[in-house]
Amino acid sequence: MFARKVAARLKPNSLTKFTNLMEREILPWLRKQEGFLDLITLASRDGREVATISFWDLKGKAQANNSYGCPEALKILGEILEWTSDVKMFDVVSSTFQMGTLARRPPEAGNLNRETGSAQLGYRSYGTSA
Repeated sequence: MFARKVAARLKPNSLTKFTNLMEREILPWLRKQEGFLDLITLASRDGREVATISFWDLKGKAQANNSYGCPEALKILGEILEWTSDVKMFDVVSSTFQMGTLARRPPEAGNLNRETGSAQLGYRSYGTSA
């Protein structure tokens, strides 16, 4: 499993518009992308800094979306962004995703560790090489 993190600074009083755009335009589009698993959206307490972390089953699918999807998303959000950081890709080396999220991944990815409820062993089959 792989993750892509994008951080941004919003213009003042834009957090509500940001979350609405994420929920109504970007997330529905992401859900249609092959290999997309989940999205976490984070915001600072003052609502000016945000970060999104998207999870993908395979690195190639995350990279493909990074090339095409990220510029499109930034275009949609452009009027409320002051700046964005570099998009960064990460190998997920450990996870505690719940079963609802894990159910969307391919069957060859493995199962939860029944003792810990952790998905880290279930994702080991994907490896972390480029």
